[in-house]
Amino acid sequence: MMKAALFDLDGVVFDTEPQYTVFWGAQCREFHPEHPGLEHEIKGQTLTQIYDAWFSGELADKQALITERLNRYEQQMEYQYISGFEEYVARLREKGVKTAVVTSSNRIKMGAVYTHHPEFKTLFDAILTSEDFEYSKPHPDCYLKAAKRLNVNAEDCVVFEDSFNGLKSGRAAGMFVMGLATTNPADSIRPYCDKVISNFIDLQVE
Repeated sequence: MMKAALFDLDGVVFDTEPQYTVFWGAQCREFHPEHPGLEHEIKGQTLTQIYDAWFSGELADKQALITERLNRYEQQMEYQYISGFEEYVARLREKGVKTAVVTSSNRIKMGAVYTHHPEFKTLFDAILTSEDFEYSKPHPDCYLKAAKRLNVNAEDCVVFEDSFNGLKSGRAAGMFVMGLATTNPADSIRPYCDKVISNFIDLQVE
């Protein structure tokens, strides 16, 4: 019986991944012109992981510039809910299921989310951001902390994720994992989750 629903943010709550592809496409063409399509390879990775893999060494001094650009970009992004999300969360809360956002995004970005969606905080019992975690996904730390925050056992939680790192994080936490095929094809994420969905339309609480 699901007692808590834990949602990643980008690609799960909001349909923002295409916008991030545009942003990272511009950065990758500027700093890694030798690697066409890099923005697709880094999709779903945390900022720290991207920096460690592609913007360290000689490019380490560009991290602050990219972070500044990203913060400005996120303030202007469109935050459109994934189809059916609002209705699904409302049904969860009617049934007494606790809800939380578990995202690698920082509080600066969440400030932009709250500006665009003043109702956002009312949809969740907890909102955990990158500042709340010691380890990034795919480590289970973030989801285990969310379960503890909501005072529920891991086995009573359902994780909603779209990225490979996020799916692996939910699995490592010992939770039931719902994979959203919003960022990656359904067949590619199927091995990492218990069920694949395309959106929240007609999804049953049970």
